Amino acid sequence: MFIFVENSLLKVEYFLNTHRYLVRESNELIHRELVEDIDWEHRLIGIKGFRGVGKTTFLLEYVREHFGEDKSCLYVNLNHFYFTKRRIFSFADEFYKRGGKVLILDQVHKYPEWATELRQCYDELPGLKIIFSGSPVLRVIEGNEALKDIARVYHLEGLSFREYLNYRAGKSFSKVTLEDIINRHEEIVRDIISEVRPLAYFPDYLKFGYYPYFINNQVFYTENLLKHVNLALEIDVTYLNQIELKYLPKLRKLLQIISAQMPLAPNVSKLSSEVETSRATVLNYLRYLKNARLINMLFPNGNNGQLKKPDLVYLHNTNLLHAIAPENINNRNLRQTFFYNQVGYQHKLTSTPEADFRVDGKYDFWVGGKYTQPEKMKQYGAADMIEIGDGNIIPLWLFGFLY
Repeated sequence: MFIFVENSLLKVEYFLNTHRYLVRESNELIHRELVEDIDWEHRLIGIKGFRGVGKTTFLLEYVREHFGEDKSCLYVNLNHFYFTKRRIFSFADEFYKRGGKVLILDQVHKYPEWATELRQCYDELPGLKIIFSGSPVLRVIEGNEALKDIARVYHLEGLSFREYLNYRAGKSFSKVTLEDIINRHEEIVRDIISEVRPLAYFPDYLKFGYYPYFINNQVFYTENLLKHVNLALEIDVTYLNQIELKYLPKLRKLLQIISAQMPLAPNVSKLSSEVETSRATVLNYLRYLKNARLINMLFPNGNNGQLKKPDLVYLHNTNLLHAIAPENINNRNLRQTFFYNQVGYQHKLTSTPEADFRVDGKYDFWVGGKYTQPEKMKQYGAADMIEIGDGNIIPLWLFGFLY
C-alpha cells in the first residue's frame, strides 16, 4: 500500500511537471473569444469540438492567462496510458487533497465511464472545479443522466473569418451581431476597410482558414484535414456511437456522395441503395455526421430529428469541400456553405421556397455573386465579391464577423 501511494504521488508530480512545461512552451496563437462566453465560475464545464479545431490550445491558453504554473491548477491529457489503471476520481481526489482547485481533463472521451467518474467528482469534491474537453459527438447532457443537470457545455468551432483575418492581418476587429449587420453593415464595413481589404484574405480562408493548424504547416493542410476527417469517422462517429467498425466504409461512402453532390437534396431510397443499408440507417448516419461537425442539414422548420429527411445537406465548412471533393467546388457551393457555417453557429437556419435560407424564422437571404438581388421586398442579399454593400445587399464576407 505504501508503495502505491508513493508511486501515485510521483505520478501527480509528473503531471505537474508536464503542466509547467506545456504552459511555458506553448506559443500564444489565435485568441478564441469563446473564452469570454464561458461561465468559468461553474464547477463542471465541457468544451466540445472537432479534431484539430484547437481544444488543447484553447485550454492551455486559459491556464496560462489565469493560473500560469500555480499548482492549484493542473492540465492532464487522458490519452496518457497511466489512466488505463487509475480512476479519474481517485486522481482528482488526490489532487484535491494536495490543494488542487481546478483540474483540466483533455480528451475525456478516451476514458471509459467518464461521465460516472465526473459525477462522483462533482458530488464528493465540492471545492474542485473540473473543465473537460471531448469529441463533438460526446453526449454530455442529452441522454446522459449522470451529467445533464450539472454540466455546462460549450462548442469550440473552427475559426470565423474575423478570427482568421485578425490573425493574418494583425488586427483586433470585434465580432458583430446579425442585427448590426442587417441594420448598419455599411458603417461597419467602412471601419473595417479603412484598415484592411477583407477580400484579399477571403479566398484563402475558404480553402485553409477554418482549422487553426494552418499556422504550423499550410503546405500539408489538406493532408492533415483528411487525416482528422478519417479519425473522426473511425473514432468519433463509429466508436462513440457504438457502430461496428465494419460499417465504416458505408459512412465514408455516404460522406463522399454528399461531398460530390452538395448541396444535396437527399433521396433517401437512392442513398440507401448506394450505401447498401436501410433508409432508417441512412438518416441515422446523417445525424451522426452532423453531430461530428462534418455536415450541416437544412430542414423546412428546423427540425433535425433523427428520422426526418432534410431538404438539403451541405458539408460543414468550405475547407472540407476543398479537401474531400475539389471537383465539386464552384462559387455557389462555396458561398452557401460559408453562409450556413458562419451564420448557423449562433442562429437557426431553415429552408424556405422564398429564398436560399431563412434565419431565425424572420430574415430571408439570397446568397450569390456581386449582382445578387433579393426577389422580394424585405429580403436580403449576401453578395460575394463586393467590398461594401448598399441597403439590403450585404457583403458575404461580413457574415464571417458573427463570432
